[in-house]
Amino acid sequence: MKNRAAKTAAAMAPASALAQPAAAPKKRTSPAQFFREVRAEARKITWTSRKETWITSVMVAIMVVMASAFLFGADALIGFLVGLVLKFAKAG
Repeated sequence: MKNRAAKTAAAMAPASALAQPAAAPKKRTSPAQFFREVRAEARKITWTSRKETWITSVMVAIMVVMASAFLFGADALIGFLVGLVLKFAKAG
């Protein structure tokens, strides 16, 4: 996983402005050349393994349960406090 992260970081790192030549106008490519380039880029895709996907899915499910429990508790507490305030306001 660290290796994949390093590859992604290297691919995403911006090239130095000094290393790049002046922007030349782009020439049009043929549809065949376009699809060859698309195929070459598609070969660079790295997919997560079944184990990584499973672990990530379980972690997401755990976080959803924790967030929903927190929000349920916060809602119940706020509802209780608002009910107390309204009860005191009505009694007075």
